[in-house]
Amino acid sequence: MSLLLPYDQRPYRDCVGCALFNAEGRVFAGKRVDDAAGHWQMPQGGIDPGETPLVAALRELKEETGTDRAEILSDLGRWLQYDLPADIADRVWKGRFRGQRQRWFALRFTGRDADFDLAQHHPEFSEWRWMNLADLPATAIGFKRDIYAEIAAAFAPYARPVR
Repeated sequence: MSLLLPYDQRPYRDCVGCALFNAEGRVFAGKRVDDAAGHWQMPQGGIDPGETPLVAALRELKEETGTDRAEILSDLGRWLQYDLPADIADRVWKGRFRGQRQRWFALRFTGRDADFDLAQHHPEFSEWRWMNLADLPATAIGFKRDIYAEIAAAFAPYARPVR
């Protein structure tokens, strides 16, 4: 007998996402270590108990990229959510969630490329690159593409060179 709630009755996992822009207006993208298909995504992760979304965003950025050299530009101002395919939802997070509810932040990278260190305790990414924000949705895994398109539209003003 399964203790899991039926898929459509599961809650969403609260998490954050970071659109990290460099001075040229390109965004950080990482290739996930657990994705053989080679999809790219921005840093994101869960909100720990007692954390605000902003604190979680800065922590996740450091945990996933190895750097905290960033300043906050903007908060999307609303939650976005996506559903995981049911077979994936049954395997991740012990099957407790149907997907994620995300709060996204735009940040400006204030360091140098050498400040990134993907060799963290639990690496998220196998490699990284700077990408054009408008190109990122097409490189994301299918169930995240709509959210990435919303983020690309909302954060487009930051996707240009800083003068």
